[in-house]
Amino acid sequence: MNVKVLVFASYAEALGRGELDVELPAGATVADCVSEVRRATGAGVPPAPLVAVNRRYARSEHPLSEGDEVALIPPVAGG
Repeated sequence: MNVKVLVFASYAEALGRGELDVELPAGATVADCVSEVRRATGAGVPPAPLVAVNRRYARSEHPLSEGDEVALIPPVAGG
């Protein structure tokens, strides 16, 4: 199955782009997707980032479906 992965801020800078298409096997989870992004890009994303699937926060065990939009959300600091 194919999912669209969106990355922002420091993640996008580290990866050199803001969007990736990721091919995953049927039954893949958010954790599988994050692992594949880390493997394919070599760095820039921590093992357990904050993730949203189809604009809703999701846990690492959340199952993915064909065409899902997975957003990897970097930590935010402010003052």
